[in-house]
Amino acid sequence: MDTKVKNSDHLGNIFAVRPANFTAFTGDVLNFPQITNQYMDQITILWADDEIDLLKPQLLFLEKKGYEVITVTNGHDALDESAENKDIDIVFLDESMPGLTGLETLAKLKEKRPHLPVVMITKNEAENVMEEALGSQITDYLIKPVNPNQILLTLKKIVDNKRLVREKTSSDYQQEFRQIIMDINSGLDYESWVDIYKRIISWELKIDQSDSTAMSDILAMQKQEANSAFSKYVINTYEQWMDGEEGPVMSDTLLRSKVFPNIDREVPTVLLLLDNLRFDQWKILEPMFRELFRIEEEDYFYSILPTSTQYSRNAIFAGMMPANIAKRFPKQWLNDNEEGGKNRHESDFLTDLIDRTFREGLRHEYVKVTNVNYAKQMEDRALNYLNNEFTVIVYNFIDMLSHARTEMEVLKELAGDEKAYRSLTKSWFQNSPLYGALQKLAERDIQLVVTTDHGTIRVNTPSKVIGDRETTTNLRYKVGRNLQYERKDVLAVRDPEKAGLPRPNVSSTFIFAKEDIFFLYPNNYNYYHNYYKNTFQHGGISLEEMICPVIRMRSR
Repeated sequence: MDTKVKNSDHLGNIFAVRPANFTAFTGDVLNFPQITNQYMDQITILWADDEIDLLKPQLLFLEKKGYEVITVTNGHDALDESAENKDIDIVFLDESMPGLTGLETLAKLKEKRPHLPVVMITKNEAENVMEEALGSQITDYLIKPVNPNQILLTLKKIVDNKRLVREKTSSDYQQEFRQIIMDINSGLDYESWVDIYKRIISWELKIDQSDSTAMSDILAMQKQEANSAFSKYVINTYEQWMDGEEGPVMSDTLLRSKVFPNIDREVPTVLLLLDNLRFDQWKILEPMFRELFRIEEEDYFYSILPTSTQYSRNAIFAGMMPANIAKRFPKQWLNDNEEGGKNRHESDFLTDLIDRTFREGLRHEYVKVTNVNYAKQMEDRALNYLNNEFTVIVYNFIDMLSHARTEMEVLKELAGDEKAYRSLTKSWFQNSPLYGALQKLAERDIQLVVTTDHGTIRVNTPSKVIGDRETTTNLRYKVGRNLQYERKDVLAVRDPEKAGLPRPNVSSTFIFAKEDIFFLYPNNYNYYHNYYKNTFQHGGISLEEMICPVIRMRSR
């Protein structure tokens, strides 16, 4: 692809189609210092002053600095202009205008646009005037006569701060962009993929804060390329890990490798498993945890395939792969095509694992929270968990959120993209009974381990699959007989035991979707395409689904 990036429109066209070879694309994209400068939003100022003609030097100074200034001479015109022009970023408001005063104008402005920054400019230094202005939520105030440098400093402090952060973030990301691309294509091992994923998440969060749309687009493209290379890596190595070759800690060894060795019988340990928690969601929640606990280790594990609760969470608590669970617990294990709850025996699996691991036993409790009533009971009983040496709390909210977002239009609007999905997760946690329970527990000396069973990925690319009636309905993996599918879109496992999976039928095949692909049947294809596109799903191969956080903390 030989495309020169000249402005934001061209940028949009570039990202409408994914280049066949992203590395060939880097030379042009690395030209994006010019992109960011050219499309950067111009700051628009509304300045209301009855003596506006006397402010020409200040206005000329601002225009030369690249600001757009709209001037009015009274409060009524200021209100009209503010109502009509939504591009106004900040208002400079003279306090002593005749007719509608500055303070009266301010009050009416705040009624209509409460978050619009307003700088009061006044000759009156009386304390009561300043108190009334500050009480009316002005952002700043200046005393006449104002000089241009004062104005510039105020603008940079209030409005330009976002632009400066955006430019600095964009500049820093450009420097690392090529390095990440080179690393992605350098034959990474499982540890290096974790590093790549964490670096991409770090940039996602920084770019979220900078509100740089173009940088978000470029980063999304880079993450897509990373997921493509990661999928190839997993396809080439997954069965080797199952054969015993060196690989990452996975779901079946998580407790024995990352949790049990750190249990101190003198200090209660609480394992909090948040279903569907991705690494980026953890980073959003991390500051709130840090207020309560001292983080001692941020670690990771890889979810097994399928990256779905039935397989990954049972593997975690049983300490073995699903094929072995089915052999050891034939009555408790249910295959996809069998009716009944697939995660009803986690407590039994955990007890069996503890009995096999600790000769002297371990005083433990298993708590599963699946609705608000259970959550409130958990919060009320939080301190009782201190009587255990080991307590497991499985909290299902994030999983329910991802499913509800698929089915409810209002949640699709609230969590329309990755940034909004992270924000919604944070809002839930801040107001949840879980946060209240953690606050209680943090007052005592405990060890807290936060982890998950798998993550989710926002799917966008449909792929057709044909199967019989017993083929599973999951969008990111399928198991069935005589499956027909696009080979380029999947990891196909024709011998499930090689992937540590049970075999529902003699001819059963598992297929796992790569990258952001989701499976659809030909029937009602367009309807389901529109219904599931841009929803968060799990079960397949992606950085978001497979690389999971394990965070060990201690009360402060």
